[in-house]
Amino acid sequence: MLAWEALDEIEALFKSRYATFENFKDLAVFSRHESEGRLHCEVMVYFSPATDVLAKEIKARPCQRPAPSGLSLLAGSGESWATLFPGHDVKNHS
Repeated sequence: MLAWEALDEIEALFKSRYATFENFKDLAVFSRHESEGRLHCEVMVYFSPATDVLAKEIKARPCQRPAPSGLSLLAGSGESWATLFPGHDVKNHS
């Protein structure tokens, strides 16, 4: 429940930083609710490599590319799915 404010802030930062890059298909931020069997879930946010400046700004840690299953596009072009997850059917994503 508390994650929505942080997600809104990340989305606003993305839009302000990358407003002039609207057509760049490799600029995207994704999110996913992950519970791993726990009662409460965590909201994980994944930044594409092209958004590394923003990720560093909010002190995100590097990680492996996430599996596309269950991801939602938080900010960026809808076309980023095909660029960042080639070969995956975007119809199965939020």
